Amino acid sequence: MRQVVLDTETTGLDPKSGHRIIEIGCVELVNRKLTGRHYHQYINPEREVDDGAIEVHGITNEFLQDKPVFAQVADEFMTFCEGAELVIHNAPFDVGFINWELKLLGSPRWQNVAAHCSVLDTLALAREKHPGQKNNLDALCKRYFVDNSQRDLHGALLDAEILADVYLLMTGGQTDLALAQGGDQQSGDGEEGTQRDMAPGAIRRLTAERSPLSVVAASAQEVEAHQEMLALLEKSAGKHFW
Repeated sequence: MRQVVLDTETTGLDPKSGHRIIEIGCVELVNRKLTGRHYHQYINPEREVDDGAIEVHGITNEFLQDKPVFAQVADEFMTFCEGAELVIHNAPFDVGFINWELKLLGSPRWQNVAAHCSVLDTLALAREKHPGQKNNLDALCKRYFVDNSQRDLHGALLDAEILADVYLLMTGGQTDLALAQGGDQQSGDGEEGTQRDMAPGAIRRLTAERSPLSVVAASAQEVEAHQEMLALLEKSAGKHFW
């Protein structure tokens, strides 16, 4: 099973109001193990970033001026995601923006997210598991003891890395959350198969390895004493009371 944990940052809240994607971050899971492959790209949105959005993610208009536009990175991004299950926190937001970008692109190859990927919304999953509680990413990090100390500002790649940890723990964990040795990496600047400096979250992983628990069987005398006690309880109560 191949999954891509994905996050985006944007110029604002609503693509139908003309807002665009400015950052995409993805990390790859195969059979619930991090492979070390990732996709990360900043994007020139061809418009101004709202001041409120800058306060959230810290990505300025000046920083984005020399970055590629979405049309220049769409093939690489969608190829990385194609055929995978996308794991996204509050998926309608990110999927809505990606679909809007694909619509503006007008490519005959890339129609919309649903045509190329399935989607798992971890916010909906968290609300089902923890009804009535806060289920934003910071709250889930606290609940599952995931280190998010580097998350002073939102960032797509860092948030995707943190979400991967949260998702694996929220759905049962795995024997080793460390990056798989020898895994290929892929990034928005075309580097493949080489180790890159990554955001701080990439180098901190939880491990859930435990020593096997020993099983101690009851002795014949203990089984006999247990049966005698059950008979005594049944006699005194008239029936089982548990």
